[in-house]
Amino acid sequence: MKVSAFTYVRNGFTYAYPFIQSIKSLLPIVDEYIVVIGDSTDGTREAVVALNSSKIKIVDTIWDEQLRTGGKIFALQANIGMDNAAKDADWLFHLQADEVLHEEDLEGLQKAMQNNLERKEVEGFLLRFINFYGDYNHYCPTRRFHQREIRIVRNDPGIRSYKDSMGFRKFVNPDGTEKGEKLKAKQVEATVYHYSWVRPPKKLKAKQLEFTKRYHQTDEYVQDYEQRHKEEYSYREYDFLKIFNHSHPAVMQEIIASQDWIFKYDPANNNMSFKEKLMKLLEEITGKQFFIYKNYKVIK
Repeated sequence: MKVSAFTYVRNGFTYAYPFIQSIKSLLPIVDEYIVVIGDSTDGTREAVVALNSSKIKIVDTIWDEQLRTGGKIFALQANIGMDNAAKDADWLFHLQADEVLHEEDLEGLQKAMQNNLERKEVEGFLLRFINFYGDYNHYCPTRRFHQREIRIVRNDPGIRSYKDSMGFRKFVNPDGTEKGEKLKAKQVEATVYHYSWVRPPKKLKAKQLEFTKRYHQTDEYVQDYEQRHKEEYSYREYDFLKIFNHSHPAVMQEIIASQDWIFKYDPANNNMSFKEKLMKLLEEITGKQFFIYKNYKVIK
């Protein structure tokens, strides 16, 4: 079995992405790691080179600043990573620059890929997400964040990144003119630790402003966003949070210890709509989330 990993990043230090930790967390169980590095000015490329791993293959890109629709620039970078993976790889494993694996899950992931290698109906694997918010002690378990997503797919030319690279679909002609077919995915007992909303408030605001530009043709929304958050991100855009009582990946310990901001969760600031309150009540009663978006078909 051969496994190729891929990720993409641009100015990872400027926007406080744990991209080095992300790479390190997956590196032990893959045969190669394609790192697509956009035109960075903050030492991002040098830091990846400094990992000094023979498994890592860097692909340099220049981001199109005029591509500001639907986050397509992210899918483009992901597809570049897929295109540069070894042709004889069986599985392609994607982690985004703010996603980290726990070392306790690596063996299980390897077994899942090996055990399903010949089961061609399994086109991908669905991993659980923990979406941290504010600091490393709080996470958002709600429908505002994807709770599961495909992060491992077969090395099939028809499988491509979907929309803004959140997930994947299978295409007959992957040129962006068709919706594609949802992949048949098997759930695996492994967790992606998602740190997108945990970083110094000023850097999070800068990251969100940069991110927002990839979805809006004009700067009107960007200007409004900047006005609403003033000098730094306000950490007020949540419906409700929960306390995280488990361990973080070992590679994250140094970053967690260096946290230099204080986040105070006040349930009084929960901005839930009536519909969200109703869905939360149903979840508490049944233990299930209803009517959530699923970009996949779950198979046993």
